Amino acid sequence: MALSAEAIFRHPALHPNIRRQSQALIQGYEANPRAGAVFATQQRWLLGHIGFALHFRGMQDQLSGLSTARFLEAVLEHRVASRNTADAFLKELLKYNLIRRVPDTTDKRVRALEPVAATMESLWGWAMLHLATLDALQPKGRLEIFLGDPTLLQRMQPLIADGLLASPVVREPQKTFSLFTWLNNGGVVMDWLIAGMELGDMDAGRIQTGVFSVADMTVYLKLSRSHLMRKLREAEAMGSLGWEGKPGHSRMWVSKDFYDEYAMAQAVKLAIIDAAFEACCGAKAVEPSRLTGRE
Repeated sequence: MALSAEAIFRHPALHPNIRRQSQALIQGYEANPRAGAVFATQQRWLLGHIGFALHFRGMQDQLSGLSTARFLEAVLEHRVASRNTADAFLKELLKYNLIRRVPDTTDKRVRALEPVAATMESLWGWAMLHLATLDALQPKGRLEIFLGDPTLLQRMQPLIADGLLASPVVREPQKTFSLFTWLNNGGVVMDWLIAGMELGDMDAGRIQTGVFSVADMTVYLKLSRSHLMRKLREAEAMGSLGWEGKPGHSRMWVSKDFYDEYAMAQAVKLAIIDAAFEACCGAKAVEPSRLTGRE
């Protein structure tokens, strides 16, 4: 049985594992900042999952797949973005060679598209990272199964996309989390805060991070300093973060409530991924007792 979001959120090992996961996501951004920038907001991230799902379902039924017309139809059906925003998103992916037009399609009326190898590798790494986190919370050999089955990604991802698109927590984030979801690289900003936080006392009202300079963040993430500071001030006014000294020039802290928002968002995402894994190959999963030696 797949882990529930609540079970993941309450798991005693969640904190160090989502910190490790955040650090790995930062490394992924560093490896391919162009792709990271294109999928930089919550909306663009969901648009990307819609595109992958169309592509993979096309591989499964060999009848349909990713095309401009199908993508626009799916985006409007799920009310993720306007037609113009979705069309501009696809054109940006083509411009930066993250997807390509499929040569020699049998139906010349359909402008078929597909992810390039580097884009697929990024998705592969994203899936591996989250399956590794799930295995750290509940050992079931998910990652080993995933690595041993080259068809698993194309079967899992459409189910993951369905789960993300159906989740109110994912679609309509609240409180501080919502401040960053529309900010370019807002997800990376939150990952950066979590990746460097101190784990000594997770029950403290304020949790120290490794962030000392907003200027360094803006350079690294290629963000407008004024725009980022405006968002940070909004979060500060909500009591979600602050600085030990001069704002923007001293160690930053995040509130326990803000951290819990982030942790719950990760728990919901992990539960959706685990449900997709179980639907595809739950029978192959190894029972925890066999991996830990417990009977």
